[in-house]
Amino acid sequence: MSELNEQGNKLLNLLADGEFHSGEKIGELLGVSRTSVNNYIKALQEIGLDIYKVTGKGYCSATPLTLLDKQTIKQVSGVEHIHVEQILESTNQYLLDNMDFLKNGTACIAEYQTAGRGRRGREWISPFASHLYFSMYWRLDAGIEKASGLSLLVGIATVNALEKIGIQGVGLKWPNDLYYQGKKLAGILIELKAQASDACHSVIGIGINVRMSAEQGKLIDQPWVDLNSITVQPVDRNQLSGLLIKELHQLLMDYEEKGLSPFLSRWFDLDCFINQQVNLIVADKVQSGICRGINEQGALLLEIDQQIKPFIGGEISLRLANN
Repeated sequence: MSELNEQGNKLLNLLADGEFHSGEKIGELLGVSRTSVNNYIKALQEIGLDIYKVTGKGYCSATPLTLLDKQTIKQVSGVEHIHVEQILESTNQYLLDNMDFLKNGTACIAEYQTAGRGRRGREWISPFASHLYFSMYWRLDAGIEKASGLSLLVGIATVNALEKIGIQGVGLKWPNDLYYQGKKLAGILIELKAQASDACHSVIGIGINVRMSAEQGKLIDQPWVDLNSITVQPVDRNQLSGLLIKELHQLLMDYEEKGLSPFLSRWFDLDCFINQQVNLIVADKVQSGICRGINEQGALLLEIDQQIKPFIGGEISLRLANN
């Protein structure tokens, strides 16, 4: 399924206002019986929409919905090559499958992912119209060696975009997570296609928790937070998407020309674990030490027995020592 059918979209647009609508009214709108109305409601609930029923009042979305709008995102970002989709397997996979036909900097944003994924094959919970499911294609002409610090640069760009909509206090956890007060807010997944001595084709995936229901939150196996719980104003995903695209374009062009060096001080300001005792899990081994930030290649710097050692690549997991 790549999109809702006509009746599903009619029901979605009706319920988006967050007000109650009677089963009779919905039935008339869709041209179906009251029994069929229940089936359409269930179909929307199955893709993660929080819809409830009150006897005598009808059906209501738990919160008003602002759906993705391509024109608004284009206007905010100043970028033309944007795909806004309703239902995808994953935004990363969509770009990977169409990479041969994409212009550099093309972005893809979806309302819902049937198989959203995080780092190391983990599932990314992707309820409909609740979070930001975002990917961008970027060609690194300098080749695969330029990709080593890419997730760190993307993390900085994402924090910059969040700050522009008034979200303060978000930090970065090496190599690809955004945290707020010790809880995960967003994750980055970068997938590469490259050959030696050739350009590196990257798909940059970013998932940001915007509005998580308690029921959906039960499916997550670590402490989490969403944007709507840390700001009094509901987050406009169209505005955030446009600003994120704009930040990525600007920072990625600088990164290709100058590398990670100009961004090191910004990383140190945002690093959640800087100067703290941490455990670095490499394969089945644990290295303990003090986090001292990153170097120009994007490697984690760990102080072990008063010596600074860099760690990069492979299956590495970083945790605070007391967790």
